[in-house]
Amino acid sequence: MVEVFVSRLGLDSSSNSFVVILQEKDGERILPIWIGRAEAESIAAHLNGVHRERPMTHDLATAIIVALGGTLRRVQVTRVEESTFYAEMHIVVSGTPHVIDARPSDSIAIALRLEAPIFAADDLLAEYETPDEAEEGEREAPAPGATEGFSAPPALDIGAAHDEMKRSAEELQRHLEQLRPEDFGKFSL
Repeated sequence: MVEVFVSRLGLDSSSNSFVVILQEKDGERILPIWIGRAEAESIAAHLNGVHRERPMTHDLATAIIVALGGTLRRVQVTRVEESTFYAEMHIVVSGTPHVIDARPSDSIAIALRLEAPIFAADDLLAEYETPDEAEEGEREAPAPGATEGFSAPPALDIGAAHDEMKRSAEELQRHLEQLRPEDFGKFSL
């Protein structure tokens, strides 16, 4: 296992998916992991110091670990099978170690909140072209789990993502305010 850190968070425009880029702590190798929007927003919010009024899922999981007297010792990204990444959360409660199977995105979000180290299997890390070395038009990410020709995506702008969510919520609110009872149709129970 090699210790890594969250180097960047971005959007893969070819698949419209979010990608978290893990980089080895004392080197240049990276590991891109495609993740969901909610997990990307959770990671980005924490990295940018954005605090929500109510705890979100990763905040809740963090609070449960702490409330039970647990310590997250480490997160390990262990393997990839059929384009799916696997991770483990190593938690110690009352001196008893527990290994919890988890998605890397959730594990990373919780590890960041608890300031726990993140590790990746050595064979998952690969040499990639850095964004500065790639021509702007040549950036293309492979399918999850693939490695050839990948250059890291641009960083996620949490402010822009928040503005987009706010606009979407406002649009939904305007739409709902304009609905009439007959717009819902007739339902029979």
